[in-house]
Amino acid sequence: MAIKEMELLHSGLKLRQLQVFREVLRAGSTRRAATALGISQPAISQQVKQLEATLGFSLFKRSANRILPLQEAWEFLRNVELTLTSLDRLEASVTAMKNEEKQRISIAAPAVFGFVTLPKVVATIHSKTGSSVRSISGNYHQVGEHILSGRADLGIARLPLDPRLFEWAPIGSAHNVCIFHPKHRFSRLSCIEAHDLAGETIVDIDPEFASHQMNFNALRFAGVEPDILVEYDSNGYEVGFVSAGLGVSITNEIIAREYSAFELEARPVDPSALYHYVAIWQRGRAFSSTMEVSLDAIRSAFANCHPANDTARDVVQPALAVRR
Repeated sequence: MAIKEMELLHSGLKLRQLQVFREVLRAGSTRRAATALGISQPAISQQVKQLEATLGFSLFKRSANRILPLQEAWEFLRNVELTLTSLDRLEASVTAMKNEEKQRISIAAPAVFGFVTLPKVVATIHSKTGSSVRSISGNYHQVGEHILSGRADLGIARLPLDPRLFEWAPIGSAHNVCIFHPKHRFSRLSCIEAHDLAGETIVDIDPEFASHQMNFNALRFAGVEPDILVEYDSNGYEVGFVSAGLGVSITNEIIAREYSAFELEARPVDPSALYHYVAIWQRGRAFSSTMEVSLDAIRSAFANCHPANDTARDVVQPALAVRR
């Protein structure tokens, strides 16, 4: 940034202090931080002391000419990273406007959408605007944080969301499906019920997710105790295990569409939940023409996605068509 001594808050925090603080933690010492920033080691130490004085609490423990980060330093770093990332984006945006450069769009979404949907979105944006795209991954909660922090312009998420913070456009709804290897016995069924899963090894999402609770409450209600082989914490991880024939997994129709390259089969699950997917942005956000194109690209990519294979399309696609 050009304005190194910019005051960020009424508390007196200075941008340079935050930059120095971040570099000290990244480099692991004041000496290496000084080399990276091109200033003297005493200047680094002075900036750190001024930051601690402004904050009113210590960030480091001093010992034998060394400073060791306290827990408070690591906690503070998370917020510093958010602030400096947003300021870096602001500076890049100002530079682009001055030079009449094409706008770069940032889209936050669970990584699983990078298999099929996001490549289509990027292709459309680039062909219509010439703009580049920054793809940021995260779970649905993190997608919201990326939007609110300014790291992302648009996001792909699921309802419910806080209408005080976000605005959104519907992009699709989906019921649960079971995905499995094409040679699995489930390929002979038109619908997977709880009792069908008895004796099957299951690749399942982490228990902290609501979909896990819904799925396994249904199984236990039917008297079936799930045999979990692998737990995963983000959609997309399960597909490798299922492709290898190590088990079956319950996801939803929209996520299953991302697995077309793996040639898995999918069948509806009963009982099922209904998931509503939306493209989101920060409430009150003014749209540029590039953002308008990007939103249209997201909606179109979801509307034109297809299930993993012909067998799944016969079973899953008619249900999706009715609910759109």
